[in-house]
Amino acid sequence: MIKVNRLDQKEIVVNAELIETVEATPDTIITLTTGRKILVRQGVDEVIQKVIDYRRCIARGMPFAHSGEVPGRCGPGEDQDVGA
Repeated sequence: MIKVNRLDQKEIVVNAELIETVEATPDTIITLTTGRKILVRQGVDEVIQKVIDYRRCIARGMPFAHSGEVPGRCGPGEDQDVGA
C-alpha cells in the first residue's frame, strides 16, 4: 500500500499491487487493474518511487511503513539493499 494525495489534498492509500499505469496528462493519473482511475497530486516519478520503496520492503520480508510512522520498519527514502 502507498499513500498519495487526491487533487483536493485528501490523503488516500492505494494498493500498489493493483497499479497498472501511471501517467501525466498534466495531472497524474493512476490506473488500477480494476479500471478505476485516481487523480493524484504527486508526480509520476514520485508515485513510481513510492511503489519501488514498497516493493523493496516486501522483497526483504519487512513490514512497510511510511517514514516517521513506525520506527525500525522499512519506509521510503531509507537506504535499502535488497541483496542484504
